[in-house]
Amino acid sequence: MTTTTTTAEDLFPTRLPTPTDFITRSQPAVWGSEGDGPFTASELEAHDRRGYTVLDDFITSDDVALYSGELDRLAADPALKDDPRMIAERTTGTVRSVFEIEKLSSVLEALARDPKVLDRARQIVGSEVYLHQTRINYMPSFTGTGFYWHSDFETWHAEDGMPVPRAVSLSIALTDNYPFNGGLMVMPGSHRTFVPAVGETPDNNHEQSLQAQEAGVPSHVAITAMADEYGIDQFTGAAGSALWFDSNIMHGSGNNITPYARSNVFMVFNSVDNALVDPFAAKSPRPGHIANRDFTPLG
Repeated sequence: MTTTTTTAEDLFPTRLPTPTDFITRSQPAVWGSEGDGPFTASELEAHDRRGYTVLDDFITSDDVALYSGELDRLAADPALKDDPRMIAERTTGTVRSVFEIEKLSSVLEALARDPKVLDRARQIVGSEVYLHQTRINYMPSFTGTGFYWHSDFETWHAEDGMPVPRAVSLSIALTDNYPFNGGLMVMPGSHRTFVPAVGETPDNNHEQSLQAQEAGVPSHVAITAMADEYGIDQFTGAAGSALWFDSNIMHGSGNNITPYARSNVFMVFNSVDNALVDPFAAKSPRPGHIANRDFTPLG
């Protein structure tokens, strides 16, 4: 196990008393090259420019059935009912997310180490990686609530102590993603711009933010400016498709009022050279099941 707690220069000040200018990011979105993994040079160039990549048929239908079975098992496990890794919808009490899935499922732990996953993660961040965060997201039919516009890196920097955006997220669809059932929206190219948030981080903010994020979200003015500059794309595709996206890309999802549930496996790969330090804008780090502080490289 490799862990550390230190400090580092704050290159992305956030959770400030008053609004400030956006920060232009100097770090690349792609740190590796074509020779480092499965992505081609053109795919890497597109990912660096847009901040995301969609791969259709990333896993097979048999894999979808296997991982969906794990999803159903975890959601129904009575032992997890009062476990902090189980997050319920605020209004309905239904399961919203299950965190640290690699510790709860050997099947999903193996997925994180699968070469088609791990080699791409290493290629994008240009180094060995570890799992910063994993979860299953559930978007049930009729009652599933969305995720407001945000940059993951803003939260991971402020509350977890991630120094720079040298991390990449993978979302694998376990159900068909339509334009109308709460599919993820992204602003292509927005990963180049860091939007500082206004307001202090509440104590134990994770206890509320995982149900509905309020601290660290951009203002309506900021969202409008970003959308005007970058536009909005949406991740749609059949079960088995995958979305790789930069840690700083602005993204969100709407509610699902359709009869068609949406669920996905979500894994975040952070560079071992970008290990967490003390939080930059919170009194204490979030729990390890939300922000892993074991930086041992995945093998």
